[in-house]
Amino acid sequence: MSRSTASAVASAQACAGMPQVVGTCPRFLAAAIRHEVRARGSWRETADRVAAVLRHHLPGPDLLTPEQLAGDPSGYQTHLVHAEPDGSFSVAVMVWLPGQRTPIHDHLTWCVTAVLQGAEYEEIFAVRDGYLRVVARNRNPVGAVGGFAPPGDIHQVRNSGTEVAVSMHVYGTDITRVGSSIRREYDLPIR
Repeated sequence: MSRSTASAVASAQACAGMPQVVGTCPRFLAAAIRHEVRARGSWRETADRVAAVLRHHLPGPDLLTPEQLAGDPSGYQTHLVHAEPDGSFSVAVMVWLPGQRTPIHDHLTWCVTAVLQGAEYEEIFAVRDGYLRVVARNRNPVGAVGGFAPPGDIHQVRNSGTEVAVSMHVYGTDITRVGSSIRREYDLPIR
């Protein structure tokens, strides 16, 4: 793709409200993830292999600028740092101020998360008889890496600490094409 064509595509995506790559993922990390994604297998197997990559090659939060790392009081921020050209995966870095949280949601595809700074608290849910039931609670400190794949991926993540939390998320889709990794948000009572 020529530079002018790429620029036109980026402009069209920006106009459509789609996320744009705003940072840089280390080349070795993108290559290692690419290798595991191309190895094929189920979503669960892919998530497990990509999680192993992150456990061995976890970068620091300095993938983002100091301004991006400052966070935003209006809500947690997602900074896309890599979108694989063939659409097979994306890498985002999220910045969470204390108290910020996601809605309860599930995903379009497999996902791997890694905490780069601070800690995140995660609640995992199951739907039972029209209610959400908490099936697990995890406190994920710096270095914690986990992967999951639908079904069974309903969760909520929040920064329950007193400092800024930063996490890396690898999704099995191109966020610049689909807009978000979230498939559905849940507004059911919790039991």
